[in-house]
This record gives sequence, C-alpha cells and structure tokens, in this order.
Amino acid sequence: MKNLKLWSLVCLLACTAGQASAEKMYKYRVNLKDKEGSVYSVKKPYEFLSERAMERRNRQGISVDESDLPVSRKYVKKLLATGARLVTSSRWNNTVVLEVKDTLLMDKVKEMPFVTGVKKVWVQPDSVPARNAERKKGVTNKIEKTGDYYGKALRQIAVHGGDSLHAAGFSGKGMHVAVIDAGFYNADEIKLFEKMDLLGTRDFVNPASDIYAENGHGMMVLSCMAANVEDAFVGTAPDASFWLLRSEDADTEQPVEEDYWAAAIEFADSVGVDVVNTSLGYHAFDEGYAGYRYRDLDGHTSLMSHSASLAADKGVIVVCSAGNSGRGAWKKMTPPGDSENVLTVGAMNKDLVNADFSSIGHTSDGRVKPDVMAVGVASVVSGGNGTVSKGNGTSFASPIMCGIVACFWQACPWLTAKEVIKAVQQAGDRADFPDNIYGYGVPNLWKAYKEISHHRATQSFTE
Repeated sequence: MKNLKLWSLVCLLACTAGQASAEKMYKYRVNLKDKEGSVYSVKKPYEFLSERAMERRNRQGISVDESDLPVSRKYVKKLLATGARLVTSSRWNNTVVLEVKDTLLMDKVKEMPFVTGVKKVWVQPDSVPARNAERKKGVTNKIEKTGDYYGKALRQIAVHGGDSLHAAGFSGKGMHVAVIDAGFYNADEIKLFEKMDLLGTRDFVNPASDIYAENGHGMMVLSCMAANVEDAFVGTAPDASFWLLRSEDADTEQPVEEDYWAAAIEFADSVGVDVVNTSLGYHAFDEGYAGYRYRDLDGHTSLMSHSASLAADKGVIVVCSAGNSGRGAWKKMTPPGDSENVLTVGAMNKDLVNADFSSIGHTSDGRVKPDVMAVGVASVVSGGNGTVSKGNGTSFASPIMCGIVACFWQACPWLTAKEVIKAVQQAGDRADFPDNIYGYGVPNLWKAYKEISHHRATQSFTE
C-alpha cells in the first residue's frame, strides 16, 4: 500500500540500507487443480481448525467444506522436488507460493498435470532498509490526561453509539479481533496498549522478523480499537482480545502481498477470530506488474478480494478501509474494498462530512460501496513514541468502525456474520438511499442493538 512507504522512510531514515543480494530470488503463485490425495477430511475438521473456530461456525450453522482443506501435500511434495522452496499456501484459493533462484524451474512446474496456472508475484529488491535497532529509545509515553474517559477520542466513538454500548457492558470482552497490517512499530513498549489482551502475533512476510520493529501503520490502526488508558485515550473495543498479523511488505509493492494476506485471513479463521480489520488495499504495483482496472472491482478478480469475500461464509466479519484515492485519478475503492459480504469503510470528519480523499464506489457489478462511514479526519491514534496523536485516512476510519462492530456482535451473539453486516448497513443514516460516496451512511449501533434486542424479545414473548 503506497501510503505506507512514506512511514518506512520516516521511521528508518537514520538506518543504513541493507546490502544487495548477489543473486536475486523470485516468487511465483501456483494454482492447483484440486486437493487430490489430501491427508485431511471434512469429517475431521479439528485436525486443521481450532475448537474455537468450530464453535464459531457451529453457532452460525456453517459446515466445513472442501475449500477449508489444506492444499494437497502430495502436490506440494512434487513441487518442492524441483528445487523450489515453499513460501506460503492458501486453502481457500488452492494456491501455493514458491521461491526459486532459477526461473527456468517454473517451466517444469507449468507442465505438471495438477497445475492450472503460474504467475510471478515477487522479485527480490536490490536492497531494503535496515530496521531501527534503537527503536525503543524513541518511546516517551508522555500522555496528557483530559478529564474525559475517552480522552480526545470521544467523538469518533460516540457518533456510532459506541460509548453507550460500552456503558451497557459491551466493550469487546470475549471477542477475538485480528489486525492484518504492515507492522506494529513499538506497540510492545507503548503504555496505551498495556491493558490489551494479546493473543499472539504472526508475520507472513518474514516469519523471522520482529513484528514490533516493522512499519508503524498497524500500531496506529490497532490503537483505534485497543488503546485503554482512561482520561487519555480509550479505543472502540478496549476489552477485546487481539491477534497482530503482518501481511504488508512496506519495502515494495508486489502481488505476493495478496498471498500473504490470504494466508493471514485463513490463519485468523483457523484460530477462531470473530472480526478482522485490514487497512490495506492494492490496485497498482511496482513496475513490471499489471495493476487492477475498474472492471476488476467485482469482489473476486483480486486474490485478496476473493479471500475476503469468502470470510463471511466461514463466519468471520471483515472490516476494511475503502482507500484514500478520492483526490487522484483512480478514485475508486481499492481491493479488497470491493469484496462481497465485508464492511468497507469510508472516511468523514467529525462533522460527518465526507473526506475528499476517501475512495468511492460502486463496484463493477453494481454493489454499494463504501458500506458505511466513520471518522477518518484527525482521528485520534497513538504515535510511534507512545503519545496521543492524530491521523488522516480510511485506514483509521476502518478500525474505529471495526471495534464498535465487535462490541455490537458481543451484544447480539445470536446474529450470524452476514446478519451483523446487514444490520450495520441498515443502521446507517442513508440506508434508504445509499450512494457511492457515503454508502449506507453513518451507522448508530447502539440504536441498532436496542431495536434488534426489542424485536427478538417481542418474538420470544409472542411465541
């Protein structure tokens, strides 16, 4: 995502550049024909899905199907016999990513009878910036108390009734939220996150990296939900539990990042996550790769969008940023913002006026996008030094909404993922006349909770 590259340059300005590799490596996405010879079975889902993941599915009446099965080990073994290295795989897309030094090996792969497609998705860059080994020294954790429970974040929460949900006891307790982003710079040192219930971290770009030494975009995104210091900054889901997952490589912009993201969302599903926030999007890549076109915004052309479109079928809610292309030539939302059955969030200011940078819809097949709006102008976020700061972008509108959605689902646990998405849309102040700028508008989820609870209670009484 292009706007993340600037953060990398700012954070790593004092660092020396890494040495260029003497021999380039390449990564290819390989599409597989089927899952023949799989050692797994849909009749034994606990072998590849956690108990919590199965409980989430069972609660929503969702069965396990062949798309949930891991890719065929038999096929992978034959692929690796060529000398390639396995980077990652996607069970939902039935793909693997291979790393090779000799691109001629891929000619052999293309000829294998179980391979239906091969695409180059990554070329090793000449160099990458070194990570800041002294990063912790920049954390001051100087926090000013405001006298208000939410600090300066009250407006971005209250506009959706989030404060009322919290007051009623729905602050995210028991909900598992995954943040798929570019890195969580200094989040392990910032006091705003001291009370955060951290379930774990995973880096799908470089499993050996320190996720807290990578890009700071994810840390800022996380703070919109997980910050929890009274009278300074309290986020939209302060009592939720969080997985921190890295899929964005902020040093380059190459299609393999979609494969990393697919692996991340599938991991989130497998460990039982309820809600996922992703403030990432791709429509253009580095030179040498074709980008997406308007007609590709159908929710499935992009690998990332296709994966996101499947999430609700697995019982997971995905909340994503619409993108910040409103001022440019592209203007439209960026994948995965075009996905089906996700909540794509545009940005507005605190007076509920849309930000001119916020990407617009509709999708190429005529669906309303963005879905809803949240504060993305002067959003209250954490700075990399642990102070309370502000940021602009749909990147922050998305987690603000995501946290409140998690609280809403906590309040209405009988709803399915798709029912929650529909309820959020219908709670928008433009639900009767949605458009391609505001979508369904600004949702009030406290009001939605009261109406849905009353309707359910009334039904129970009459039955």
